Amino acid sequence: LKGVTMPSERKDMTVLPDLSQAEGRVGPVRSRKPVYLDMLPPCNAGCPAGENIQEWLRLIKAGNAVAAWRQLVKDNPFPAIHGRVCYHPCETACNRGDLDSAVSIHSVERYLGDLALTNNWQFPKPRRRSGRRVMVVGAGPSGLSAAYHLTRLGHEVEVFDAGDLPGGMMRYGIPEYRLPRDVLDGEIARLVELGVVFRQNTPIKDLLGQQAEGNFDAVFVAVGAHISKRVDIPSTDASRVVDAVSFLRDVASGERPVIGRKVAVYGGGNTAMDAARVARRLGAEESVVVYRRTEQQMPAHEEEKEGAVAEGVKMNWLRTITSMDEADLTVEIMELDENGKAVGTGRYEKLAADTVILALGQRADTDFLHAIPGMSFHDDVVDVDPTTLMTAVPGIFAGGDAVPSDRTVTIGVGHGKKAAHRIDAWLNLEEYVARPKNPVVGLDQMNVWYFGDHARRQHEETAIAERMEDFGEIVSGLSDAEAEFEARRCLSCGNCFECDGCFGACPEDAVIKLGKGNRYRFDYELCTGCATCYEQCPVHAIEMIQEGLR
Repeated sequence: LKGVTMPSERKDMTVLPDLSQAEGRVGPVRSRKPVYLDMLPPCNAGCPAGENIQEWLRLIKAGNAVAAWRQLVKDNPFPAIHGRVCYHPCETACNRGDLDSAVSIHSVERYLGDLALTNNWQFPKPRRRSGRRVMVVGAGPSGLSAAYHLTRLGHEVEVFDAGDLPGGMMRYGIPEYRLPRDVLDGEIARLVELGVVFRQNTPIKDLLGQQAEGNFDAVFVAVGAHISKRVDIPSTDASRVVDAVSFLRDVASGERPVIGRKVAVYGGGNTAMDAARVARRLGAEESVVVYRRTEQQMPAHEEEKEGAVAEGVKMNWLRTITSMDEADLTVEIMELDENGKAVGTGRYEKLAADTVILALGQRADTDFLHAIPGMSFHDDVVDVDPTTLMTAVPGIFAGGDAVPSDRTVTIGVGHGKKAAHRIDAWLNLEEYVARPKNPVVGLDQMNVWYFGDHARRQHEETAIAERMEDFGEIVSGLSDAEAEFEARRCLSCGNCFECDGCFGACPEDAVIKLGKGNRYRFDYELCTGCATCYEQCPVHAIEMIQEGLR
C-alpha cells in the first residue's frame, strides 16, 4: 500500500489521530476507511525456495490436493525430497509456534510430494520454445532446480554432471534412511519427462570450449561441495583415516566398507552426524563424535544431533585429535578462552577407535573455472552479483555450493529458481525486476482468540533397534486425514480466508460478499469508518487507512 503507514501493534491506531479510541458509528464525516490487503506470512518469508506455503496449505484445506501440488511446484519441483531433508526454517518462523506449536509444514509438503509420486502427476509442458540453449554444470539441487525453471520458461537445457546418476549430494551425501533413492529418482524422472537432457559421467574441464561446442547461450554453474577438507593426523596406518564425503558416497553406491567395532568421527556438522549414524548401521558398536568446540557451538542442526544421540552415537565435546596409534587415538582436552575460542590445555586422553572419519567440512570443486579470464573467486567459491547471480564473465551464472552461502538443499533449490529467472531476463536483454514484497505479519497483529488449541500431528518413527538393522526410512508420512488436519492448523496469517467475520460484524451492512473464493468488498457509501471489521479480523487482512489515501 503506497503511502500507508502500517501500525506496529495490532491495536495501535495512532496513525489516525482523533479516532484512535472511536467505537461504533464515527459520525457524518468519515476520516478513515477499511481496506482489504494481503500481508506476507512469515512462513513464506522464511522459505529459501520462495514457496507460497500459505496458498498450498489453503488448497489442501479446500480439498484440492492436485492444485496444492501444482502451486507448490511452481517454486520447488521436489516436494517429496524437501519434505524429508529440508530443515524447515518456515516452521521456525511460523506464527503458530508462539500460540501452541508450529504447523508441521514439512510433513504436509512430503505428503503432497508422495501423493504426486503415487499418482504419477507430471509437470505441465512449457507453452513456448525460446530457441535458446542453456548449459547447467552440476546435477545437484541447485542445478536441477535451475534446469526445471529454465525448461518451464521455454529454454532448452542440458545438465552436465560428473556422477553416474543425477542428484549430487542428495544421492551421494544424504543417507537412504533420510532420503530413499526411489523418492529421489521419482522426482528427477519428471525433469526427464519435461525435456531436460542429462549428460552423466561428463565432468567439465574446459567450460568455454564446451559452451561453444554445444552452442549454449548461457551457463549456470552449480557444482557441489564434494571435496573434503583434510587435516594431517599422525598415524601408523593411514588406511584407518577416511574422509566423510568419500565414506558416505561409497555407502550410497552400495559398498559396505569395513570400519571395525569402534569409530570416531572428527567434526561437528551435519555430515559428521550422518557419518556417525551410518557407521552404527554398518555394525560399529561404538560411534563417537569428536568436536573441538562446545555443543552450543556445533554447526549441526539440533534435530540431526538428537537423531544421532537417539541411535547411540556418543558426543565428545571440547576435544581435538592429535595422533592415532594402532588401537586408539590421542585427543587433547580443549577449553574456551575469554573470547569463547577453543584453545588447547596441554592435557590429553586416550580414545579407542578402529577408524577415524574426517568430517571437517567440504569445498566446492571450482578449479575448472580458474582458467576463465576475468572470473573472480573467494577461496573455493565464485564471486557473483547477489542480485543476478552472474559471475564477472557475462553469460556465466553460478549458485548453490559454488557461491558464498549456507549449503543446504533448500538454499540450493532457491538459487536455481532465482538464477533461472535472471538468466531468462538476460537472454531476453531485459532487466529482471523482482516483485515488491508485502510487510510480514506478526502474531501480535492478529486476533488469536479466533483460533483453538490444536496439537501438532507427529510423525511415527521406526524403533531404534529396528532401524539399526538396515538403511530403511526412519520417519513415516502423514495420512490423508492427518495432512488435512495439519493444513487446517495454518492461521492464514495476513490473508483473508473468508471467515465471514467482517460480513457479520458490520453494523451498516457495508461489507459485500462476492462469492466463494472471491472474498469481499466494501460499500463506502454505507461505511462509516467505525473499524468494527478491522477489530475483529482474525488474520489482519483489513487495515484502516486515512480517507483519501486509496
